Amino acid sequence: MWTNWSGGQQCRPTATVRPLDDSGVSGVVRRAADRGQSVRPVGAGHSFSALAVTDGVHVDLSAFRGVTGIGGSEDRPTVRVRAGTTLGELHEELTARDLALEAPLELAAPTLGGALAVGMHGSGAGLASLSAAVVGLRLVDGRGRLRDVAPADLDAARTSLGALGVVLEAELAVVPAGRARVTRAPRPVDEVLDDGFWSAHPVAEAAVFPSAPTALTRWAHPLRVQDPDDDTDDAGETEERERSLGVTVAGATGRTALGGAVVVERALPGLVPRFNRAVSRLARTVSATGPMHRVLSSPPAVRYEQTEWALPRYALAAATRELLAALADDHLEVGLPVRLRVGAPESGWLHPAHARATGWVAVRVPRGTDHAPVLERAWRVLRDHGGRPHWASRSDWTVEDTAAAYPRLPDFRRVRDDYDPDRVFATPALAAVLGD
Repeated sequence: MWTNWSGGQQCRPTATVRPLDDSGVSGVVRRAADRGQSVRPVGAGHSFSALAVTDGVHVDLSAFRGVTGIGGSEDRPTVRVRAGTTLGELHEELTARDLALEAPLELAAPTLGGALAVGMHGSGAGLASLSAAVVGLRLVDGRGRLRDVAPADLDAARTSLGALGVVLEAELAVVPAGRARVTRAPRPVDEVLDDGFWSAHPVAEAAVFPSAPTALTRWAHPLRVQDPDDDTDDAGETEERERSLGVTVAGATGRTALGGAVVVERALPGLVPRFNRAVSRLARTVSATGPMHRVLSSPPAVRYEQTEWALPRYALAAATRELLAALADDHLEVGLPVRLRVGAPESGWLHPAHARATGWVAVRVPRGTDHAPVLERAWRVLRDHGGRPHWASRSDWTVEDTAAAYPRLPDFRRVRDDYDPDRVFATPALAAVLGD
């Protein structure tokens, strides 16, 4: 029995295979195709959607790990990375080479292949997702052929939902490593919903409870090379430094409080809004310095179900206000805040941020709580503001929705017909959003 991280998705694949090399993956795909079985690559299982669910064959790429080479030029370096490498491993291997991802990612457990397939992202007005860093991909297609993705097909493959093949290796654009200063601070919700907050910081995010007037925010700025230990903020105020691996949105104290809120929710749901307001009031201003991926490291405080939507950036404030009001009015507030992030436009044909500056809104419901009423309410609000669901999250999206929201879907289907004409990688979840 395979189960994802949240416990909300399960399946019994016919087999789970762990090939050791490229030819092994090709053999798995060919044999499955001959038997009429579907094939799904499976990573760390951090997606909340059913993309990895199959009664066919799971391909475990945990043997495909590590950075295999450095290319590009001195001004535009690239690295080749095997698809089973976890993001935590990738960050550390890049750091050892004085390199880094341009868009920092806070979770360590997801694999590179899985993160690319669903368009995993960080948060910054000028930052695109991990998928945008892809300059080359190598995969096994639906007929078991080893292929380097053609440049003309790259925007289909960089966020492919696993519909084109089993990705074995990616070449990623990277940047020189540096240090950053990250600060966590409470801020009025009205300030956070003003576009100036997001424009003021290269990396920023916020967490908002429907009943609280104060948001928990986090932002980061690169440090000047000549002054790496500067511990004053832009206003000249000295901040308390948090001596931990990273500064999470809620912080060490806040993470404990969020866990407490979940306990309260299960025992006395009527007290959740009051408890959430207390969490917001108790938040402290703290900061830390170090490599960006370390100071932004943010392991989840509890397990949860999630729906996340990519909105046009201009709609972020209005949609958030409507969502918070709807959750409060319908008595659907839970012990986890609504999470807000932003991102740059993407070229990937199926990336949720395709062709538009984006505001990301994530609604989370602790595991063990009935998530359906909360998530369904969020779907209705965020859809009405032009939202596209993140492929890794839960949604009620249909193939008709995909066709209306993604103008390059016909181009993606053309590439899919080339790479997987017999639909070896198809599943009911893929059919629901991409068609046959």
